[in-house]
Amino acid sequence: MEKKLTRSREHRVLAGVMGGLGEFFGVDPVLLRLGYLILTVFTGFVPGIVGYALAIVIVPEAPHAAPKTNDSDPV
Repeated sequence: MEKKLTRSREHRVLAGVMGGLGEFFGVDPVLLRLGYLILTVFTGFVPGIVGYALAIVIVPEAPHAAPKTNDSDPV
């Protein structure tokens, strides 16, 4: 199965971009967020904010997970 980069629905703080990158690369999203924050501060904020806004628009959101059903439970 091919992995696709999507915005996370589970590991989201703002829009799920860093959570999606963390899931895609198998890295803790907190580390990615800290690195991105440091990069944004040292580049003067504008490039980081514009880049994140572009990622929100470009990267699709992950599809909804199918609801879990318990077929073994008699009713």
